[in-house]
Amino acid sequence: MTVPCIIIRLGTIDYMEAWDLQKRLADEVKAGHDGWLLVLEHPHSYTFGRAGNADNLRLTPEQLEERDAKVYWVDRGGDITYHGPGQLVGYPIVDLHNWSEGPRWFVRALESALIEAIGTFGIQAEVSEGRPGVWAGNEKLAAIGLHISQGVTTHGFALNVDTDLSYFDHIVSCGLHDADVSSIARMTGRPVGVGEAADAVIAALTKHLDLDVRIGSVEEMMAALPAS
Repeated sequence: MTVPCIIIRLGTIDYMEAWDLQKRLADEVKAGHDGWLLVLEHPHSYTFGRAGNADNLRLTPEQLEERDAKVYWVDRGGDITYHGPGQLVGYPIVDLHNWSEGPRWFVRALESALIEAIGTFGIQAEVSEGRPGVWAGNEKLAAIGLHISQGVTTHGFALNVDTDLSYFDHIVSCGLHDADVSSIARMTGRPVGVGEAADAVIAALTKHLDLDVRIGSVEEMMAALPAS
């Protein structure tokens, strides 16, 4: 049985605005609404998850301001990561009871979908034992971090498409001291649009999660939410 999922392409959206939308949409999914996949980019943002260590950010408030970057502590799993222009962020807001295999299976399915999508660009990606996310050798291409409440997911994945990787120089990404980061554009040697990567990721997620997807509008999404 396929799982209904409405895809909303939000463009570039403030991190906190997107987090508020996720929480409100999650309440609707808990009440029985179909699932959602928000596809977007963020302005320059550093986020700490539940395992966050403040020492893994190596910028002063003044340096953050110079780089036009904000910092947020959130309820996803993991340590610090970076979000910014040229990075494809996906927030699947779905009820895991639709699959019954559990959270670990869902994370593996996200990894498999990202690996397949990255492969369409001629890059051989993989998972790395003991290191979350999706990798090409020792270079991380995608991060995954979720929050699950009553079986409903928020947060999700971030895939470096054509990202300014210098922003990663100022953090211990995901708390891993011995790892580098890369992007699809760097590894292919050509510009790659976030929209192009989003098409590949959506197709792979549709297959690996057995989704019945349709493209929705921001207006439809907002109409599905109760007044805040």
